[in-house]
Amino acid sequence: MTTYDYLKSNRNFDSLVKVIDKAGLKDVVNGDVTLFATTNYGIADYVKAKKYQKSLQTGDENFDFGIKDIPAQELSDSLKTYLFVGKINRDQITLSGKLYNSLLGPIPNVQYLIKFRRSYEYTQYLNYVDYVTYTKVIGTRDDKEPDVNAIPADQKDKAVDVQTSGIITRTGIVHVLNGNHRLFFNGQSLGN
Repeated sequence: MTTYDYLKSNRNFDSLVKVIDKAGLKDVVNGDVTLFATTNYGIADYVKAKKYQKSLQTGDENFDFGIKDIPAQELSDSLKTYLFVGKINRDQITLSGKLYNSLLGPIPNVQYLIKFRRSYEYTQYLNYVDYVTYTKVIGTRDDKEPDVNAIPADQKDKAVDVQTSGIITRTGIVHVLNGNHRLFFNGQSLGN
């Protein structure tokens, strides 16, 4: 099936499908692309943060708010940061990684690093496990800096592991991001 149909067939991506539909990106998602997919959990926290932000502006927290209330262009531009031209599967990924521009195009001071993170957590079963990692690189790669502690907090790279990698659809590749990843690396308060 196509990438969109795969997402639509899996309840873990109900909210992502709504974002894709609102953003008008169904045909793009079904193109020759690699998608780093966010689960419902990451989208729910993103929407909750956007609602809290709106409640601060209006002084009212008792209102209905959802994906439908987020501008389509905002969703489209943001979702394109999870889409990459061509099929990037495990056989193209390395430990050193490769920098990519997303479908949004070049962003000043930002690129995306796709690489393996090697783990030795399961040595009783395997020598090592290579997790696919999706990193938003801000400025220079933190792993190439001589003193990571000298990097200001707002300039630190943001990385998330993939929980399921290399889902091959008829049209592309899907890597499912860790369920704790909040859509668009949004760090706004949830108001709790």
